[in-house]
Amino acid sequence: MTNSVADERAGLELPVSRGCPFAPPTAYERLREQAPISKVRLTSGGQAWWVSGHEEARAVLADPRFSSDKRKDGFPLFNLDAATLRLQRSQPPVMLSMDGAEHSAARRPVISEFTVKRLAALRPRIQDIVDHFIDDMLAAGQGPVDLVQALSLPVPSLVICELLGVPYTDHEFFQSRTTMMVSRTSTADRNRAFIELRAYLDDLVTRKESEPGDDLLSRQIARQRREDGAVDHTGLVSLAFLLLTAGHETTANMISLGVVALLTHPEQLALITADPDKTAMAVEELLRYFTIADTVTSRLATEDVRIGGVSIKAGEGIIVSGLSASWDPAVFTKPGNLDVERGARHHLAFGFGPHQCLGQNLARVELQIVFDTLFRRIPALRLAVPAEDLPFKTDAVVYGVHELPVTW
Repeated sequence: MTNSVADERAGLELPVSRGCPFAPPTAYERLREQAPISKVRLTSGGQAWWVSGHEEARAVLADPRFSSDKRKDGFPLFNLDAATLRLQRSQPPVMLSMDGAEHSAARRPVISEFTVKRLAALRPRIQDIVDHFIDDMLAAGQGPVDLVQALSLPVPSLVICELLGVPYTDHEFFQSRTTMMVSRTSTADRNRAFIELRAYLDDLVTRKESEPGDDLLSRQIARQRREDGAVDHTGLVSLAFLLLTAGHETTANMISLGVVALLTHPEQLALITADPDKTAMAVEELLRYFTIADTVTSRLATEDVRIGGVSIKAGEGIIVSGLSASWDPAVFTKPGNLDVERGARHHLAFGFGPHQCLGQNLARVELQIVFDTLFRRIPALRLAVPAEDLPFKTDAVVYGVHELPVTW
């Protein structure tokens, strides 16, 4: 594929909404078939390279010549206005915006918080949390109940609060701020939420420095004092900000979408209710099927690179479509079919390469426990409205549903 041919197909303008709630935009398939690396227009102005094939996407995300640093000029931030961009660039970078040695140094000390052993110890507490909210649902009668408010939001909110040592009394504050931050509708609200959340976390880290507990932030403070003789206060605020925003809204939306998908595909739901050992595979398929953070894996070329037969020049922006890659029929046979036995672990819902989602295994554990427990305890669960009438988040950076009325 030559650049000239790819340039001719610069017909997609980002961001673009999903026309069907259970499928990528139709333009994704067309571009993936005709030019898996092609130019697209940004509503904020200019163009960027659009990477839609699975092989090409993994190649970009694994290549250190593509930068994740959003502070660099030319980085393709199509969903941010100028004021928001200035605000975020004025703050210390989070791990997702670091490259190379800086990124490795920030990521390495935190990996131990997400090991299989650590998550196994956390599993009983996650189970208790899920059971608590389902108890409340059952106590309310037969519904209808908004599952988003009753289960999807509070479960990951409480889990991440416990992980970071945040008082649960503040969870509504986090839910409202993280929801505003991933919305495309209000610049003023997004920026205010960003500022308020950083300020709260700054105060939280200060409190942990003087009153440590048994939580991630306290352990990082103790480690830094032991190894470095001082605490990187600003770095810990950025770490807490990343974990809170990345681990809350995304998991909450996957809980809701997973329930919708399983209720509208009863034959697939029957497979995991009959054999809960299949739930882990089902989670992978649901992650692939929705790939809710479709375009967060943007990059900037730091030197001339040739990928998939296309020459990308230094300083050009690249947007990797995880959703399109996760629906690539060359890798996933009949990608439009929801198949919980597919074993789709190589999807790109969590990205790929050195920046692959740090908390991905925590999300997997939460989703497995929620789906197993919800459908075991409320086997008659059903949607209270037709799936096509649900208010899907076509206005948000992270896909999901605003409300999910269910009954039983």
